[in-house]
Order: sequence, then structure tokens, then C-alpha cells
Amino acid sequence: MIHKAKKNLGQNFLKSQEALRMMCTAGEVNDKDIILEIGPGKGALTEKLLEKAGKVIAVEKDRDLIEILTEKFANEIKNGKLILLNEDILNFDLKKYGFQKSNYKVIANIPYNITGAIFKMFLSSEFHPERMILLVQKEVQERVVASDGKESILSLSVKAYGTPKYIMKVHKRFFSPSPKVDSAIVAITNISKNNFKTEMEEKNFFNIIKAGFAHKRKVLRKNLEILFPNKEVGLPNIDNIFEKLKINPKARAEDIKLETWLLISKNLSTEI
Repeated sequence: MIHKAKKNLGQNFLKSQEALRMMCTAGEVNDKDIILEIGPGKGALTEKLLEKAGKVIAVEKDRDLIEILTEKFANEIKNGKLILLNEDILNFDLKKYGFQKSNYKVIANIPYNITGAIFKMFLSSEFHPERMILLVQKEVQERVVASDGKESILSLSVKAYGTPKYIMKVHKRFFSPSPKVDSAIVAITNISKNNFKTEMEEKNFFNIIKAGFAHKRKVLRKNLEILFPNKEVGLPNIDNIFEKLKINPKARAEDIKLETWLLISKNLSTEI
């Protein structure tokens, strides 16, 4: 069966054997592992994962590709090593299929148009994976890792739950069809929700970083003012926190590292 990539599903099939091997290596895949693969496509990565993993659960939205995969991996499906599911990953119920906290790994070449949603879904989940190895746009990888030393909402949103690391660049020519930009493999390890004791703390943290990055040209102190409708009460509190944490009053949001953001969040939580 000939399958033409569907643009609306963000399909760009990886054909670099080196990149496929590196994703398995970065995932430290072994025969005890349960791997969740998002968008297996024609099965290039699936094949590599099946060589090393104990079980692979592949979630594919495209029914046409399900037919191709069912035929290609008939034996693995029959013996239970591969479970193939025709579902939309964004509506996927982790609990329904037995996923528990840190008992599986996510390894995937994901559709670029849902990258942010994938990060949020898995990192903030009660049933988060042990680690994630994702093939994403190179620009996204650079932002997540903060290669230039400048943080962003995206980098902080990932680092709040795990440790991101750049693995390797994958040139656009190694995809079919070839996208307009290069890609990169990023690993996220040490995934946990240990930075947040409660849901309120978690919500408060994200409200604060969103406020901090609201206006890129403004210094952080000025951006945080929007959290305080009553300026007479709010401004002294912000100044006191900056002094306590030894934060430069002229610092911008992108200059502040995760550890300091967490402290700002904890100190501001009772004030908002």
C-alpha cells in the first residue's frame, strides 16, 4: 500500500538510521521497558524499538498507516510485543492503558504542530513517563534547552518537570517529505513533579512566569506588577522579594533561572 504523507497531520517520515539508533540509545531502551511511541508513521522507529524494548505501545491517528503497520508488524502484534492503537494522542487516556508514574518511556518523532501540547500533556501528568526522547524542530530544541542562555516560558515549563538535553541535529534532508527546517533530538530525563507540593503551587508558578514574560522589553519587576491590581500593596511586596532573593531590579524574565523562578513563585504565592 502506497501512502502519501498528510500535511494536515504533520507527517514527515524519518529515514536517518543514525538518528533512529541515537533515539534508542538516548532512551537507554532495554528489554524491561514499556515504550509509548507517538505517531509511528511507517514504522521506522517502531522497528528499532521492538529490537530492544520489552513492549511498544504505538498510537497512530492515521487509519491508513494503521493498515500498513498492522501488516508490517503482524508477528509482533500477534505475540503482544506491539500494541497498535488508532487514536489521537491528545485525547489518549494514559490510565486506561495501564500507564503509571515513571513505568514507561516516551520515544517519538512527533508532529511539530502539537509539540507544545505533548510537552504539557506528559510532563504535567500524574502518570508522567520516566523520560522522553523527542524529535522536534531545531528551533524548539534550542528554546527548550536555552542554548543561548536565555530562558523562555517553554524552557521553564519543561525544566520545572525535568532535565532537557540536546542529543543531535537531524538535517531536513533525512525526512520524507523534507520539511522546511532542520530538526533535533532532545532528551528530557529526571521527570517528576517534585517542584510542586500542590496543584495550587503549580498553577501559581505558571501564572507568574506568564506574567513575567508578558512584555519582552520590560524588566521583570515591571511585568510582575500586573499581578497586583492594588499597586500600593503590590509594589513594596515585589521590591522586598527582589531584595530578599538578591535579584537585580533591572533583570529581565529571560535572565532568571528556574531555581529563582520557583523561589519568586513561593514568595509571591501568598500575595496574589
